[in-house]
Amino acid sequence: MSDEIDDQKAHLAREGITPVLMYDGTAAANTSGGIRTGTAYLDNLRLQLALDGNRLLRAPGWTAFFQVLSIHGSQPSNFVGDAQGVNSYAAKPALRFYEAWGQYSSRSGRWSFLAGRYDLNSEFYRLASSGIFLNSSFGMGPEFSQSGIGGPSIFPDTSFGARVTFKPDSGILIRTAIMDGVPANRTDGQMRFPGQKEGLLIVSEIAFLTRPGSDGSQGISKYRVGRGANFPAYDDKFAIGAWHYTGTFRDLSRVDNNGRPLQLEGSSGAYVLIDRTLFRSSANPRARLSGFLQYGVGDGRINRFGSYAAAGLTASGFMASRPDDTFGIALASARDGSHYIDSMDMQAIPTTNAETSIEATYLIQVNPRMAIQPDIQYVIHPGTSPARANATVVQVHFQWML
Repeated sequence: MSDEIDDQKAHLAREGITPVLMYDGTAAANTSGGIRTGTAYLDNLRLQLALDGNRLLRAPGWTAFFQVLSIHGSQPSNFVGDAQGVNSYAAKPALRFYEAWGQYSSRSGRWSFLAGRYDLNSEFYRLASSGIFLNSSFGMGPEFSQSGIGGPSIFPDTSFGARVTFKPDSGILIRTAIMDGVPANRTDGQMRFPGQKEGLLIVSEIAFLTRPGSDGSQGISKYRVGRGANFPAYDDKFAIGAWHYTGTFRDLSRVDNNGRPLQLEGSSGAYVLIDRTLFRSSANPRARLSGFLQYGVGDGRINRFGSYAAAGLTASGFMASRPDDTFGIALASARDGSHYIDSMDMQAIPTTNAETSIEATYLIQVNPRMAIQPDIQYVIHPGTSPARANATVVQVHFQWML
């Protein structure tokens, strides 16, 4: 049966149609600390469809992508009481169109334009080494992921907009996206404050990358950009990004003369990302040790978190019998902004300055279609609440792809 499916997919790919069905499931247990001990199971089902305009319509450079997302199960953070999110796949149960966009990439390969419903985190604030970890902050720091009205255009709620990518050199990528300031599927609990303007979200990032073969031997292909470009994995990356909302927001602690939350025009933040290959075996090029750093600052007047820092190590290919397995250990710390702390003080609610999560994980690549990932996290001051004991969370995540 699997051979027949592979043959059918290969035939569709030759015609320019690439369907993918992906299932992610996680069994999680908060074994101590937090709000209370307990277990949870959550899963996501994704149906993706990529269309190649050159093969389908003889339209070189054009591609389209559609993704439907179905979310089920409970949320382990309800037991842990953490603010960063111990599982990046956890969200309220929903069935929705997650992405639907069209893209044109120039024949020179130097620039790409995308428009539609789009996940910013598929390209912005993204590192290869940090992607293995389950804690949500390693995907996008909470100073940005929890900003705005209902968050930016990322999992699980995306919005509509456009993105431009330019590659002036083989090792430089410049991206800018302009998105609706509010996700398309905002829930009732995220309704704006009366009189608030939703506005736009503008994000820009410049990344400096070192890739295998970046010495100029790749020819024109070294300039490929955009989603689905399939360029080789980088060895090193340094990126600087900035974001700005044009809407209005209510201050977390300041009030006007009538005692109503002070209205503020605009909100901004910035981040720095570093991902570097620290060691690669000359005898076995697949054996690799990488390290990453993340640091971001947000708008502490209106967002809970004013800053975020993370660091981690990942190792892969060191066991000859398991060349595709990866081990990682990392730390993520989110610090409350001054206005959030002030608001807690006014309510006489004790709070600590930061929540810190330490995560160790091991990705077992069973076969090309299936992976299993045991994971353990130790959360210090969950939800920045001194009333909650440090939590130990054990998870087993698995992914199956067709």
